[in-house]
Amino acid sequence: MVLDADSVIERRRLRRRVTIWRIAAVVLGLLFLGVIVLSDKQVAGPAGFLPHVARISITGIITDDRKTIKLIDKVAKSPQVKAVILDINSPGGTTTGGEAMYDAIRRLSAKKPVVATCGTLATSAAYIVAIATDRIFVYGNTITGSVGVIFQWANVTELLKTLGIQVEEVKSGPLKAVPSPFEPTDERARQVTAEMVDDAKVWFVDLVEKRRKINPDQVPGLTEGRIYSGRQAVKFKLVDQIGGERAALSWLSKERNVPAGLKIVDWKPTSESTGLFGWLFGSAAEILRIPGSKIAAFLSQTSTTLKLDGLVSVWHPASN
Repeated sequence: MVLDADSVIERRRLRRRVTIWRIAAVVLGLLFLGVIVLSDKQVAGPAGFLPHVARISITGIITDDRKTIKLIDKVAKSPQVKAVILDINSPGGTTTGGEAMYDAIRRLSAKKPVVATCGTLATSAAYIVAIATDRIFVYGNTITGSVGVIFQWANVTELLKTLGIQVEEVKSGPLKAVPSPFEPTDERARQVTAEMVDDAKVWFVDLVEKRRKINPDQVPGLTEGRIYSGRQAVKFKLVDQIGGERAALSWLSKERNVPAGLKIVDWKPTSESTGLFGWLFGSAAEILRIPGSKIAAFLSQTSTTLKLDGLVSVWHPASN
C-alpha cells in the first residue's frame, strides 16, 4: 500500500512522541524505584518528604565540622522532622569542635526534641555533644565521661642534636610560639599553657554541672577526667538511661508527644553540588556501596586524627 507524504510525516511524529513518553516512563520508574530502595534503607532523600524522626550520626574524631553544623541547622528548619536522634560513637576531638556542635544542638533543641543514643564511645568532646541533648541513652558498656582537656606537644630537641640540626629563630616575645617542640619547655611557658588548659577544664566542668544538674565534686573522679561505663554513668547521673533507639523512640512518644511509628531517616551532610543530579549520583553510590568509599573514609579519618590542633578533648586507651 502506497502512503502519501502527509501520512508518513504524521507516523514519524507519532513515533517520536511515543519514544519521548517511553523515555519519560523509564525515568519516572527509576525515580520511583530509587524512592522505594532509599526509603527501605532510611536514607535522607525522598523519604524526608514525609513526617519522620531524623537520625544524625556523630562518629570518629570531632572537629569544627561546618558541614555537620550546617546539617543540624537544616534539620531544625525542616517541618517534616518531628524529633532528632543523635547517634554518637566518638572518642571526642577538639574542644572548639565540641563547643561549636554543642551550640548547634542547643539551637536545634529549641525547635525540636533531641536525644542522644551512645554506642561504644561517647567521651570528652563527644560527651559535650551528648549533654547538649534533652536525654542521653547509653548501653551498659558504653564508655563515657573523660571530662577535661589536654594540650600535647613533642619535644624533639634530643633528636635534632643527634641529627646535627639546630633550629634558629627570632621572636617578638619570650611567650611567643611556646610551648615549642624545638626547645625545652621552661616553667613560665608550662605555667601559661597550664592556665589555658585549666580555663578550658573549668568551662567543661561548669557545662556538665549546668546541663546534668549535679555537683561535679560529688561524682568520683569527674574533675580528674576519669571514664565510666554506661551503668556507672547512669548511677552518677552523667547520663539518663540504659537503652538504644527503641528506648529513645518510646521516651519521645511518651514525654514529647512525638507520634509513634514514625520512620527514622538518616540525614547526612551533602557535598557542594546539589540538585536532582547530585542526589541521583549520591544515591547510586549509596545503593551500590562502592568499595573504594570505605578506603577513602579510613584515609580521611586517619588524616583528621593526625591534624588535630589546639586544645583537645579526646579519650583513647594508653598503649605500651
